[in-house]
Amino acid sequence: MKRFRTILVVFVLGVAAAAAGYYWWQERTNQLPANIATGNGRIEAEEVHVAAKYAGRVSEVVVDEGDMVEAGQTLARMDTAELEASLAKAEADVAQALEAVAEARAQIAQRQSELAFAEQELGRAVFLVQKGHVSTEHLERRQTERDTAKATLEAANARLFSTQRAVESAAAEARRIQAQIDDSVLKAPREGRVQYRLALPGEVLPDGGKVVTLLDLSDVYITIFLPTAQVGRVFVGSDARIILDAVPEFVIPAKVSFVAANAQFTPREVETRSEREKLMFRIKVKIDPELLRAHIEKVKTGLPGEAYILLGSDAEWPERFAVRLPPVSTQ
Repeated sequence: MKRFRTILVVFVLGVAAAAAGYYWWQERTNQLPANIATGNGRIEAEEVHVAAKYAGRVSEVVVDEGDMVEAGQTLARMDTAELEASLAKAEADVAQALEAVAEARAQIAQRQSELAFAEQELGRAVFLVQKGHVSTEHLERRQTERDTAKATLEAANARLFSTQRAVESAAAEARRIQAQIDDSVLKAPREGRVQYRLALPGEVLPDGGKVVTLLDLSDVYITIFLPTAQVGRVFVGSDARIILDAVPEFVIPAKVSFVAANAQFTPREVETRSEREKLMFRIKVKIDPELLRAHIEKVKTGLPGEAYILLGSDAEWPERFAVRLPPVSTQ
């Protein structure tokens, strides 16, 4: 019995020593060099809300959640029946205004002819008065006729100017309505993935009502927080790596794209050095857009992982941080 207890104690001690050795080895393996900072976060992407510019009824939504869309691709359409009717009226107003312009020009031609005739009559009257063949009263009558023709021509010119402005106004109204019709076709402002369909056909939306939310997969990043002691050595453009919990076998290259100027989640005034060392600064680590484009079908937001930042431009990555990426899809 005593021998059994001795064996049991030795076995327990051996297991404990093995566990301690494994823990020590694991800690040594996972220990980061002093020139690498790390923080955990989740993969994020910029959200783009595609909304109706004007109030109206949703006619159709032509994409589904999860669809990849190209920049400029149609996502949804708003009902434009009322706008189409308004456009038809505006175009009719343009046509009517153009007819008024043509009529005003014809009147100008007529008034110019009348003025020319009145000036000829006045010249003849002046000659006859000088010869004594007609009275001055006849001359005054011809002068009045010439002045009247001249005033009538000026009025015709003014009417032409007015009708031309009416054409411009009607055309501007037609362009405004056409712009509203064009804006009723909701298009993707950039390449991305449809995250949410926020409205269904038949729904009436107010001005700015959201219809579709896109994820801009050209701007994918992970946000981490680093303490004061490390953030002073981090700059925009610093080399970084991202390792996701779901696929730890892959090491994704990245760059620091943002370093907060102010600390996060800290008191407004910090007096002591020990408290200042606890300040945490937000860091944004962004994946290269060209790399994302090559693996666009594999990009998923919300995945947790670790971001590692190289402190110092002359430092090098350890072997375990060598870039390892999934194969590029040939489809």
